[in-house]
Amino acid sequence: MTSGRALLGVDLLIGIDDLASPGTGRRCRQLITELEEAGLGSAAGATRHQLLVDPRIPYTSHNSSACIAWRSMAADPEAVVPAVVEIAASFLERVCPPAADPGLAVAVLPDLPEGSGRRERLVEFGRRAKREVLVTATARTLAAATGVHLSGHGGTQDGVLGALAAVGLHLSGGDGLFLFMPGIREISGDMTAGRLLDLVSIDQVRDHQRQEPAAGELIELGDWVRPVLLDGRAVLLLEPPVVDPDGRRRWRTVPRSVVKNY
Repeated sequence: MTSGRALLGVDLLIGIDDLASPGTGRRCRQLITELEEAGLGSAAGATRHQLLVDPRIPYTSHNSSACIAWRSMAADPEAVVPAVVEIAASFLERVCPPAADPGLAVAVLPDLPEGSGRRERLVEFGRRAKREVLVTATARTLAAATGVHLSGHGGTQDGVLGALAAVGLHLSGGDGLFLFMPGIREISGDMTAGRLLDLVSIDQVRDHQRQEPAAGELIELGDWVRPVLLDGRAVLLLEPPVVDPDGRRRWRTVPRSVVKNY
């Protein structure tokens, strides 16, 4: 699977889980800032992944986890991992409340080529976490077998499950919405498709029938723009266009309720 421009150059995936209040998106942005200030690279984006909601699973809010797609810009991204782990671990231990069970996973993408078996096992683990109650021992065994760093940083450390699942689901290329993407929070209102694609690294803007607006056609973005991860690409989903009497098409993004199903 070939990623689009949104995830071009990503060489690390950083999975985090059980961040609690004030929300996964804000915590992701805070961690991204700390990693960038440390000179460790930059974030291409961060995706939210919904896991199984079940009474047998303890979770702080909605049982969702997140994966930061990181560009280390290092000749050997493996060499950056210890520093990333140190900063991310310290962040989790500092910001998570006592009731949380935060977990951290860091995967080096060049070590997980398609067809190696390691990537596929991680993807399957992520998919299982959406439908099954799993145990931490399974996550730790898989992380050791696939060369992924996995650690708990408080409480029961059950967050290692969600952290590793987030990495696997992001690797699948077909799960989650983008909580963060450079510039995504600065766009709102009405904008032409061409202007939108100039401002942010969204790969595609389309409806469910794969119809795409022309560059000069207006899109009603509203105040909450969140692409989803589909086919390894950042895709902004639109409702089917409304055609005016003069033949002009008008577009708008799908409701939040639809986006949050990804």
